[in-house]
Amino acid sequence: MGATHTHDDGPDRAHQRPDGVTDTTVEALGALSKALETTERARGHLYSLHQLTGTADLQLDRAVELLRAAGHDGWADRVQREILGRNVIPGHWTFQIVEAYNATYYEPFKALEAAARDELADGKDHLYEAEMKETRRTGGHPDHTARPDTPPD
Repeated sequence: MGATHTHDDGPDRAHQRPDGVTDTTVEALGALSKALETTERARGHLYSLHQLTGTADLQLDRAVELLRAAGHDGWADRVQREILGRNVIPGHWTFQIVEAYNATYYEPFKALEAAARDELADGKDHLYEAEMKETRRTGGHPDHTARPDTPPD
């Protein structure tokens, strides 16, 4: 992809390739970053599971109340005993799954990606995307500026 661009403006210093960093290194760091972004999405889904399961558990209170009001004490007791407050996997509520995921996978992954950027690209993030932007934007077009502070031509 390369760091050259054909426009008068360009990426800010935080998104310019340091001297000596190769195309392959930029691509590798981009792939690592993309994998971390996918993990961020997976983590978001895990938090959705956590919140939705918690909401469902709290909604069971109303189901138990209505079953009792309808004269179905046996069913109310069964819902309360068998499902309300139940572990979602042995020994775990969803908050424990989130905590284990964060400690075992997410935080180490995040730290490794940051360390790789620090060592291989002076800590600069999104170099691959910044260079892709340079090759894809139209010079002089007001909606294709490199930075938010670039005045339109």
